[in-house]
Amino acid sequence: MDDRRGLLIILSSPSGAGKSTLARRLRDWDPEILFSVSATTRAARPGEVDGQDYHFMTEPQFRAEVSRGAMLEHAHVFGNFYGSPEGPVRSAIEAGRDVLFDIDWQGAQQIVNSALGQHTLSIFLLPPSIAELRRRLESRGQDDAATIAKRMNKSWDEISHWGGYDFVLVNDDLDATEAKLKTILTATRLRRSQQPGLTEHVRALQAEFEAL
Repeated sequence: MDDRRGLLIILSSPSGAGKSTLARRLRDWDPEILFSVSATTRAARPGEVDGQDYHFMTEPQFRAEVSRGAMLEHAHVFGNFYGSPEGPVRSAIEAGRDVLFDIDWQGAQQIVNSALGQHTLSIFLLPPSIAELRRRLESRGQDDAATIAKRMNKSWDEISHWGGYDFVLVNDDLDATEAKLKTILTATRLRRSQQPGLTEHVRALQAEFEAL
C-alpha cells in the first residue's frame, strides 16, 4: 500500500536565511513537488505567463474568490492582492503530489487554519546570527543599501513568529539543513492523515482476522 495524500509544505524565513535555495534543492531532489502558483491582481510583467508565473485576476474577481472561500491565504501588498487558490492545491494533494509554499508567517497561519490545514507541514528557517543574516543579504548583490536595511528591519518581526511552526531549523550549514528537511518531509509523508488507504487496510485485516 503506497498511495498517499500530498502535503502542503510551508517554508518561511526572514530574507537571507536560505529559504529560496532550500526550496529549489527540495524540488531538485523530488521533481514531483509542485510550487504553488499564486493569484494576483497586479498586471503581468513582460514574459510572465498566466497560470505559470501567476494566476492574473482583476480585483473584483479576486475579491469574489476570497468571498466564496476559494483562497487558502491572501494578503494586500503594495497596492495589489496576492493569494493561493485552493482548487489546484486540493487537486494536487488528492493526487498524491506535495505543494510547496514560499510564504510569510501570516500566510502560513491562514493555510494552517484553512480547510486543508490538517495536511500542512510548516517549517521555519532561522539564521545562525543577525550578523550572518546581514552578510548573506549583502553578498547576494541583489539589493541596494536601503532595501537591505528595510529587509533587516522586517526580519525580527518575522523571526518572532517561529513558535507557530511544526519544525524550526537553524540554517548554519546549507547541506546539513537540506538533509534535515528531507528527513522531515520523508517522515511527515507517512503521517496517518496522509495515508487515506489505512482505514480500508485495517478493515481488511479485521475481516481476515474474523474469518479465522
